[in-house]
Amino acid sequence: MELKDKVIVITGAASGIGRALAVRFAAEGAKAIVCADRDEPGAKATAAGIGGHAFRVDVSKEAEIQGLIDTVERDIGPIDLFCSNAGIGVGGGAETPNEDWQRIWDINVMAHVWAARHLVPRMAARGGGYLVNTASAAGLLTQIGSAPYAVTKHAAVGLAEWLAITHGDQGIKVSVLCPQAVRTAMTAGNPDGVASIDGMMEPDELAEVTVKSIGAEEFLILPHPEVLQYMRNKTADYGRWIGGMRKLNRRFHG
Repeated sequence: MELKDKVIVITGAASGIGRALAVRFAAEGAKAIVCADRDEPGAKATAAGIGGHAFRVDVSKEAEIQGLIDTVERDIGPIDLFCSNAGIGVGGGAETPNEDWQRIWDINVMAHVWAARHLVPRMAARGGGYLVNTASAAGLLTQIGSAPYAVTKHAAVGLAEWLAITHGDQGIKVSVLCPQAVRTAMTAGNPDGVASIDGMMEPDELAEVTVKSIGAEEFLILPHPEVLQYMRNKTADYGRWIGGMRKLNRRFHG
């Protein structure tokens, strides 16, 4: 997809990856960029810098995602690209409280479901559209020290696969963004964590890779190319990969 003259919506656009995507998409000549975030001042700041539109949206609530889509389609134009980017991290294992599991599930998974529920039929009716769902390398591998993050990001990847398979013949393009560590608020308190084992990427670097991948309509967006080899190692010998990850767990979380 060429981004020039497109109407684009980005959730989680107040900072980090979302903000970097908004700035980069504006440089490509997008017609309109909608910056959505629960942090309304942050969303407005991002939008102001690129001549975009800002909306306060809590993606953990389906009604707010539906309202965002309805408003943009009515007042700005048909959405060509929807970047379901907002996400959170929660540490811990099976003992993590139910309310924390539910919150991360709603934001990291159900927000993608709700966006697709309310947008895919509209896109299909007009011949196509594009969804970019931000997941994580944790959704292809795992996340040392966080069962909720690993599980929800796996689910996000699974949903993106299903959408691409099921709606591809209707002209719906889908990409899933799976980075390792990126210098954002989520990694600010743990710059030397396991996710940064291959280095900490700047958000603008990730945005550059994302634009190229969207241009090529690639399903899997891997800003950190090492992740592809890790995936291959995993599928080639699952038991050996588990053993290697146990070593990594002892190193970072033992």
